[in-house]
Amino acid sequence: MSRKWFGTDGIRGVAGEFPLDPATVTALGIAAGEVLGRRGATALVAIDTRESGPWIAVRLMEGLEASGVQCHYAGVLPTPAVAHLAFARQHTLGAVISASHNPYRDNGIKFFGPSGFKLADETEAQIERVLERVLETGVSPGADAEPPAAETVCAEAYLEWLLAKWRGPDLAGWRVVLDCAHGAAARLAPQLFTRLGAEVRTVGCAPDGRNINEGCGSLHPEGLAAAVREAGARLGFAFDGDADRCLTVTGSGRLLDGDYLLYHDALRRRIENRLPGGWVVGTVMSNLWLEHALLRNRLRFYRAAVGDRYVLSCLQDRGGVLGGEPSGHLLFLDEVTTGDGLFTGMVAAMHARLYGGAEALATGIEPFPQTLRNLRVARRADLTDNSAVQAALRAEEEALGGDGRVVLRFSGTEPVLRLMVEARTQALVDGALARLTAVLHGELGEA
Repeated sequence: MSRKWFGTDGIRGVAGEFPLDPATVTALGIAAGEVLGRRGATALVAIDTRESGPWIAVRLMEGLEASGVQCHYAGVLPTPAVAHLAFARQHTLGAVISASHNPYRDNGIKFFGPSGFKLADETEAQIERVLERVLETGVSPGADAEPPAAETVCAEAYLEWLLAKWRGPDLAGWRVVLDCAHGAAARLAPQLFTRLGAEVRTVGCAPDGRNINEGCGSLHPEGLAAAVREAGARLGFAFDGDADRCLTVTGSGRLLDGDYLLYHDALRRRIENRLPGGWVVGTVMSNLWLEHALLRNRLRFYRAAVGDRYVLSCLQDRGGVLGGEPSGHLLFLDEVTTGDGLFTGMVAAMHARLYGGAEALATGIEPFPQTLRNLRVARRADLTDNSAVQAALRAEEEALGGDGRVVLRFSGTEPVLRLMVEARTQALVDGALARLTAVLHGELGEA
């Protein structure tokens, strides 16, 4: 279903500019309250650590309350904490003000329903229709104000829920390094792993409103890898700004993306009879090694489009529970309703503990070389109708055969065309990238 402002993960933009200007944010609150609210409706609202978060929260709650929704402000919380608490505390909706892994100048708003799941496309389209009507009538935001005092019970309730899900021996004697991207996990992740018994070291845990995701976190795990080696730690975890992603680093500094954890969790779940249907969902970006390894273990693998909402849809349509993306955004639907970086880190730690160390999770695995290039093109176009692009894609895919792939897609959150090539060798990847980039820039122009 076509939506004008909602992307794959809520509404995003530059804070202060449409659609994240004060009037539109207030109007969005009114529209969301009208569509989702009812008598006695309540909303749980939280932010990440961006400097724009507090004023956007004030404007959003102003709109929600104008529609009769009572708002509860939780302050800085990870996105998955809001998803869980919206369900656990029986709120009508949850709202998170965050642009996830984007730079601090950006921000966003995403909603969760009372079940703890993100809203359906149809519901977001309905909110957009009401939003258009509200904007046409005109909205005058109130005076600048600080948000109310945060309800501190929310963070503790979320931590207690996570701790209750730990299985097996604790992490006593394990040194763990956490990179929280100066984001929403900066306070809670160290508390969680300390309470699990680990000796915790941290990087990226000093948010100042502008350093979120800057050279750190899951987008830049090389800093964590160096910190893990320097600290002599057993493993490390890198989160993104709103803590719905998590990547693992072994003691030697090797990065393990989401594919590794999907693989090991699938094998463990099969043994424990917790993998309905014997299948896993990845995306078009999941590495070929994962698909081949699952097939060797007689497990089926499906690919969804990039974006957790598409992985979720594929799982729900087939009655599955396990899926995710190499970015570290993983879904364990029998445990959580959305990607939860802290829970994902716990799962990785439980596997590492079971096998005697994180290095064992990488043993015998050799990913195919894979390169993703972001192309800034002069215009967007339907590439399925472009004969030159389609001919170039067919030629490369035929040359790669079953040992390589090409994925081409426009970003849902950024003005770029993403080109991914995967093959047996880096030389094959580089050659295909160069030829396809030349064709794409020739057809679409170079921005």
